[in-house]
Amino acid sequence: MTTKSAKLFAAACEVMPGGVNSPVRAFNAVGGSPIFFTHGEGAYLYDVDGNRYIDYIGSWGPMIIGHSDRRIVEAISEQLPCGLSFGAPTEIETRLAQKICELLPSAEKIRMVSSGTEASMSAIRLARGYTGRDRIVKFEGCYHGHADSLLVKAGSGALTLGIPTSPGVPSVLAELTTTLNYNDPEQLTTIFDEIGDEIAAVIVEPIAGNMNCVPPSHAFLTALCESTAAHGALLIFDEVMTGFRVHAGGAQALYGIQPDLTVLGKIIGGGMPVGAVAGPARIMDYLAPLGPVYQAGTLSGNPIAMTSGLATLEIISEPGFHELLERQTKRLCEGIRDAAKRVDVALTTNHVCGMFGLFFTDVDKVTEFTQVMACDAYRFKRFFKFMLDRGINLAPSPFEVGFVSSAHGDAEIDATIDAAAESFERIAAGE
Repeated sequence: MTTKSAKLFAAACEVMPGGVNSPVRAFNAVGGSPIFFTHGEGAYLYDVDGNRYIDYIGSWGPMIIGHSDRRIVEAISEQLPCGLSFGAPTEIETRLAQKICELLPSAEKIRMVSSGTEASMSAIRLARGYTGRDRIVKFEGCYHGHADSLLVKAGSGALTLGIPTSPGVPSVLAELTTTLNYNDPEQLTTIFDEIGDEIAAVIVEPIAGNMNCVPPSHAFLTALCESTAAHGALLIFDEVMTGFRVHAGGAQALYGIQPDLTVLGKIIGGGMPVGAVAGPARIMDYLAPLGPVYQAGTLSGNPIAMTSGLATLEIISEPGFHELLERQTKRLCEGIRDAAKRVDVALTTNHVCGMFGLFFTDVDKVTEFTQVMACDAYRFKRFFKFMLDRGINLAPSPFEVGFVSSAHGDAEIDATIDAAAESFERIAAGE
């Protein structure tokens, strides 16, 4: 813990609940107090005491090309003198929408919003309005924002705090949300056989990133597509995390699936607050002003966020971008896994392109929520501290996925593996 960060955190606690504006930032899962950062550059973040860290959080995913990329900064700088917000249509929001539709296989029309939570909430309302049904199906360990209908046995921050459901969520809404096991096609098929005519939509992270990184099985993806199609329910892919990170066309392009609706965020803002709902025109046109499903937002389509997002998508569309991301992420995971094995520390990894997960467990492959929950949280806590001491900034929770950016070169990957090797040696020694 740096001296200035400690003082700043004490001051923050006086005026903000827990001293933070998002719970996982409080370091409750790892102990101690959070680091306060001043600036970022490429793969690095710098704290208030001048310490430098190799960053694998990337603002929780948006910074896919690293921090303060010159091309993004220049694009935003050109827009700034023109104004920050108009509450009116702009050309730049149309250009970003066109780019998303070009890249995302299932997208014909887009509705911009200001956050991933807002996008999920809007997608659920649209699905209910389109189908005339009320029930939503989600999966334990998946997180789709903090909207009431979705904060039922949620993952990520909610798991970090040990609160699978939140007070303040009306029971009547919770009763309309069915929570199933991720990667369990049989259970999904059974629930559709029983109550399929009640289900408006299934919302799912196509690659779970809020119980760390858990890819889907082929059988699970098949069941999702077949069950929703057979019973007239909508399939909603929450690609807030995976959208444009695991493939230029998102997880849906990677796996060859066309969901009915897609929830987006993070990368499409390039670090600015943004979200979106995308899908075919026949569904999207149910939104006001064309249709009866109301949705609105004062800052939706904000020109600064749209400019940042468009510049980011243009960069990640360049040939070879995702191949580089995949190569570096694979090398990182293999190096960390080998380092753990050398000192008999039980650890396995998952990764999909620029997403990765570290699991302190002796199982060969983590594929489900129960396995994630059975991992050694204490060892993760020690590992996190040792890595932070070595200048490696990992997510402060065993339930959060890690992110590699295109700014993570061989030097950064090698330094991270070396830090992990030393950390595992300390863990093996009982520290």
